[in-house]
Amino acid sequence: MESRDLWIFKHVAELQSVSKAAEQLGYVQPNVSQRMKFLENELGVKLFMRNNQGVTLTEEGAVLFEYTNRIMRLMDEAKSRINPQKWRETLTIGASQTISAIKIPQLFSFFLREHQHIDVKVRMNRKQRLLEMLSYGEIDGVFLSGTDHFPFETVYSYVEKIVLISPKHHPIEKQKGQALLVHSDPNCIYRRKTLGFTKEHGLKTSSLLEFDSLESILQAVHNGLGISILPADVAYSRKETDTVQYQELPETIKIHFVVPYRKKQSQSLRRFIHFLQSIRVSKL
Repeated sequence: MESRDLWIFKHVAELQSVSKAAEQLGYVQPNVSQRMKFLENELGVKLFMRNNQGVTLTEEGAVLFEYTNRIMRLMDEAKSRINPQKWRETLTIGASQTISAIKIPQLFSFFLREHQHIDVKVRMNRKQRLLEMLSYGEIDGVFLSGTDHFPFETVYSYVEKIVLISPKHHPIEKQKGQALLVHSDPNCIYRRKTLGFTKEHGLKTSSLLEFDSLESILQAVHNGLGISILPADVAYSRKETDTVQYQELPETIKIHFVVPYRKKQSQSLRRFIHFLQSIRVSKL
C-alpha cells in the first residue's frame, strides 16, 4: 500500500463520496475510482459499499480506515520530530457545541501559550458521531458528558454549573405558552435537563423547538420565545439583563475528556493531557 492511496482512501471514507473526494483533492474522478479499485484488489476485499447516495465503508474498510488514521498521525508526528521548523505537531479535539463555545477556547488560550508549536483543530459534532470519530482515530480526544464511555478512558474531568434562562417578562412560575428551546441532538445533556426540569416542576409549555445552533437558542430566549437550560458560562457570556432572567440551578454536570483506551498517544496529546491534569479549570 502506498501512502498516497491511503490518503485518497481517507478522503473518500470521510466524505462518503468518490466525486467529492476527487474535487477536494484536485483529482479527476476516474483516477480516484481507479486508485480505490487498485487498493481493493491489493487487499483482496471490498472496502466500500456503493449506492446512489455515494459510498459507505464495509467492515474491512472500517478496519483499514482506523489504521489509516493511525498511520497518517504517525507520519505527521515523525515529520514534526525530524524537522519541527517545517512540520508542526497537530492536535485534534472533539466537543459538542455547548462545551466548545466557552470552555474549549479558554483551555487552549492557556495551553497554546506554552505550546505554540502545536496546531490545534476542534471538531464540533453530536456525541455519537464524536465517539465514532474517536474510535476511528479521526480525532485525538473528546470532551463529553455522561458516564458510559466504554471502550474509552477518562483522563480528566471537571464540573460545570447550569443555568435556566427565560424571558424576563414571563415569570418562571407562569411560563404557560412558552416553548422549550433545545438542541436538535437527542443525546444533548442540556436538552435532557431542560425537558426534565419542566416535567419536574409541572411547567406547561406550548411546544418544543429544536435548533442546531446554540446562538439560535440564546437569541430565541432573548426574543421571548421560550426557556432553556444551558451551561452557566455560555448563558452569562451573553447576558441580556433587560430581556432575559437567569436562575442558577443547584445541579451540576460533569464533563469528561476521554481518549482511546490503552492506545499509543501522540506527543501533542500527551502534552495536552498533562496540561489538563496540572490545572483547575474552574480558575481559568
